[in-house]
Amino acid sequence: MTTAAERTALIAKLRALPARLEALIAPLTDAQLSALPSGAWSAKQNVHHLADSHMNAFIRVKLALLEDQPTLKPYNQDDWADTPDAQNLPVESSLAILRGLHMRWAALFESLSEAQFVREAFHPENGMMRVITFLEYYAAHGEAHLEQIREALEATNTPVTWTY
Repeated sequence: MTTAAERTALIAKLRALPARLEALIAPLTDAQLSALPSGAWSAKQNVHHLADSHMNAFIRVKLALLEDQPTLKPYNQDDWADTPDAQNLPVESSLAILRGLHMRWAALFESLSEAQFVREAFHPENGMMRVITFLEYYAAHGEAHLEQIREALEATNTPVTWTY
């Protein structure tokens, strides 16, 4: 189990993701955001994926907190990234989702007791998962996608000269 200080740091990372993501993509045109590197998602798909994935995870945390070991529904993230909205809509729609979602998610995590962090849900592919696991995983998940966006931009010859 993580310490209270470790959880606070993870929550801060989760809370900061939308602003960091916006700073990373703000200088980009739609064409740059949509450029599709070979074998990878575009920056735009990554942004929309973060909204999709984190919405699902937020609901999963709520289910774990409010039901007795609920079964979570898996989904294919690659299929979701190939839907027309993930490929074509402006990223602002997903940034707006992430801003509100992360504000709520961070506040929820801050309000939890030790006992609530160890509540569990069953994932058919991953087995039993504790609420703390969602905090740990999704704090890192956001960081990983910031890096994937940077790599996608470099692969499509979009200069990345800013820090995030």
